[in-house]
Amino acid sequence: MADKLKTIPIIPAQQANQVHAEITSCADAEPYALRVIGDSMAPEFLDGHIIIVDPAMPPINGAYVVIDYRGETTFRQFVVEEGRKFLKALNDAYPTVEMVENYSVRGVVVQRASRRRKDLKHYY
Repeated sequence: MADKLKTIPIIPAQQANQVHAEITSCADAEPYALRVIGDSMAPEFLDGHIIIVDPAMPPINGAYVVIDYRGETTFRQFVVEEGRKFLKALNDAYPTVEMVENYSVRGVVVQRASRRRKDLKHYY
């Protein structure tokens, strides 16, 4: 199997402090797995799916992120429209929230998996 190169973005420290959770060691920058709980991100991410989160990836418009906002850690789509930033649930039963306070991105979802091979999907 051929190794794939991974691009590591270089961003100014001031911007990193505003957008990313603080990375203090190499281990903090390693991708990690989480299990999706609930239906707020259905139909793309179903209850029980496993997501791989890369804390070193910067959030871009449309990316799926794990983010700390207003004292909660949540999984949503990061949306930027006309300079305003939103957290959007894919399930219309959940509200879209405009981020007007400080937030910290814990990482960007780079892969989705479940028990079935057909559910494997890469996002970056």
